[in-house]
Amino acid sequence: MRILITNDDGINAPGLETLHAIASELAGGDGEVWTVAPAFEQSGVAHCISYTRPMMVSELAPRRFAAEGSPADCVLVAIHDVMKDAPPDLVLSGVNRGNNSAENALYSGTLGGAMEGALQGLPAVAMSQYYGPANFRAEDPFEAARYHGAALLRRLLDFGSEPGPDYRLFYNVNFPPVPAADVKGTRVVRQGRRDGTGFAVEPQLSPAGRRFLWIRGGDQQRPTGPDTDATVNLDGWISVTPMRADLTAHDTISTLGELLE
Repeated sequence: MRILITNDDGINAPGLETLHAIASELAGGDGEVWTVAPAFEQSGVAHCISYTRPMMVSELAPRRFAAEGSPADCVLVAIHDVMKDAPPDLVLSGVNRGNNSAENALYSGTLGGAMEGALQGLPAVAMSQYYGPANFRAEDPFEAARYHGAALLRRLLDFGSEPGPDYRLFYNVNFPPVPAADVKGTRVVRQGRRDGTGFAVEPQLSPAGRRFLWIRGGDQQRPTGPDTDATVNLDGWISVTPMRADLTAHDTISTLGELLE
């Protein structure tokens, strides 16, 4: 198996090292793990692509490349340039530093990379490590992902992600903010929403008196609704949310059609 890994935290992020270990275990001795990751942190860029500017790609080591672009850019670079003669069988994105549950999924470059893999017709999984009081200052905050990641991926690959005529399935996986031994198991749940904890801006003055705005997030320790991602994560479970790059509100088509047509 040839596995492509990318992330949004950047080529030197510790979560990418964790993902490489997971991917190497999954690929086995006969497989290959290729890294094409952003040269600089790209958190919050979602599914952005560098459509209006070129990018430089640097080979740092065999099968290890840094691209001056987003995670989605990195997947395009890998499939259509770096690995064009033998494309990957699987795209893995992460392991993100912090969760991509609930509304975070909509902003996540980690999910953007996996989504682009799915749009390119490949099985793809985004993986993120929730942070909390039980693991934030741990020697290895990614322990839950590192220990449980490969086994979970094998099960997801066994289930598959049908190519079909529609948008291909990809997976959003969030590991709970606990040590590996305290993980209760895996739950397949829908994406939740943290009420009242969306992103906002915070003004700050520079030493020169200029006014700047910082984007800041909300309370990540607040659960979402029942049987949703952040709620089960905070309760010690790995969440798996199957997704597609289809933004249609299917539940409103019939009633809206009756009104407008």
